Amino acid sequence: MSEITKTSIRAQQHPLIQRLADRIEAIWQEHLDLSPYQLPEDLGYVEGRLEGERLTIENRCYQSPQFRKMHLELARVGTTLDILHCVMFPRPDYALPMFGTDLVGGRGQISAAIVDLSPTSSDRTLPESYQSRLQALPHISFSQPRDLPDWGDIFSEFCLFIRPGNPEEETLFLERVAAFLEVHCQVAIATPSTPEQRSEIFAGQHYYCTKQQKNDKTRRVLEKAFGDEWAERYLTTVLFDLPPE
Repeated sequence: MSEITKTSIRAQQHPLIQRLADRIEAIWQEHLDLSPYQLPEDLGYVEGRLEGERLTIENRCYQSPQFRKMHLELARVGTTLDILHCVMFPRPDYALPMFGTDLVGGRGQISAAIVDLSPTSSDRTLPESYQSRLQALPHISFSQPRDLPDWGDIFSEFCLFIRPGNPEEETLFLERVAAFLEVHCQVAIATPSTPEQRSEIFAGQHYYCTKQQKNDKTRRVLEKAFGDEWAERYLTTVLFDLPPE
C-alpha cells in the first residue's frame, strides 16, 4: 500500500510519542502486508472538550492477513496531555498474543509507558516461539518502575511498565517496544492459521478486551468529554472491540 500518512497532531506531541508512532508504522510497513481497516466514519477523527481544553483524537487502523485490526491512536488535550495508544488484534484463526503499548505525557514529561505481548491462550502463557526470543533480549533496568493495575492479570511476565526518568530511558523504552514489535511481526508471519483453535483464541481476546474496558481512567476521560453513551461505544467499537464469533 502507499506510504502511511502522518497524523496532523503528531508534530505537536511529546517527541517520544512522535518517535514511537513513526517507529511502529515503519515496522508494520516493513514486515506486514497492510490494507486499510475501516472504522465508523465519525470515529476516525474526534474533537471534544475536557475541562475547558480541546480534546483531539486521531485514529489510524490497518489490517493484514494475520491481524484483523492494528490500531494506532494519538490524542491530545490542550497543550498539557499527550497520549499514544496502540493495540494489534490477531485474527481469531491465529494463535498470537495481543501486542499493546501506551504512552502518557504531560508538560514535557512522560508519566507512564507500558508495552507487552499479552497471552491469549487458556493457560495464560506466551508461546515458546515468543518466550525464547524475548528472553534473549538484553536485560535493561529503569529507575522508576510502576505497578500494574488491579485488572492487570492479562499481562505477561515480560510486561514493561515504567515512568522514564530521563531521555536515555525514553530511548531505551522506545527500543524495547521496537524489539517486541519486531518479534511479534516475525513470529506472526511464520505462524500458520489454526482454525481448530478459534474458540480458545476468541475467548482469550474476549478476556483481554473485557479487562481493558475496566480501565477507569480512560473511561472517565471519555465520559467527561463526550458523555457516557459515546464513551461506551468508543471503548467497545474502537479501542477494544471483539472479533465476530
